[in-house]
Amino acid sequence: MVKQERAARTRQALIQAAAEVFAEEGFVTASLSTISKRAGVSNGALHFHFANKGMLADAVEAEAAKAVRLITEAARAWQGESLQAVVDATHELTRSLTHDTVVRGGFELAGDTTRRGEPSLRTQWRHWVEDSLRRADRNGALAEGVSWSDSARVIVAATVGFEVLGGDDTSWLSRQNVTRFWEVILPRLAGRQDLDRLVSSGSRPSAVVPSAERTSG
Repeated sequence: MVKQERAARTRQALIQAAAEVFAEEGFVTASLSTISKRAGVSNGALHFHFANKGMLADAVEAEAAKAVRLITEAARAWQGESLQAVVDATHELTRSLTHDTVVRGGFELAGDTTRRGEPSLRTQWRHWVEDSLRRADRNGALAEGVSWSDSARVIVAATVGFEVLGGDDTSWLSRQNVTRFWEVILPRLAGRQDLDRLVSSGSRPSAVVPSAERTSG
């Protein structure tokens, strides 16, 4: 049991270190020796858990994808199929990009054109936003004449823009910037009956899920 716990800690330390290095240097430039040194383990220990850099990147993306799922599921559980769920999720996503290195590293990998395979985090986010806007439209929450698909494109483009620009300047990921975005778009997007109830700054306190909680399940 002690060996298993030690192995689990080592594996998690490698994922965390890899996420940091990928976020800083990108997938191509990042080296396994840099990652193992950052994690405080030997190259042999790294190769025991991950045969190559691609497998390590896959593990980072899987952890980040789990974090994004928790964010979107929590937003929908709190606000149902309303536009407020989308507002809240964007705030939590940008907060995670600032404070959670695994999420940051996962999105950095998503933008790497040298990697192909499973749908990227950006694709995962786009599908959730599209599904949420489709549901809102079905429930009559969108303003008359507003297309759910066009609205989803605008929201995804803006949030991915925050993510990319935030890689160099984290002020782009601030709550204030995301709030301003929603202050501009909600009056055009939401139906009059719902607009007064929507909170551009988010309707609930931020509660970023710690990495330990993500990996305990």
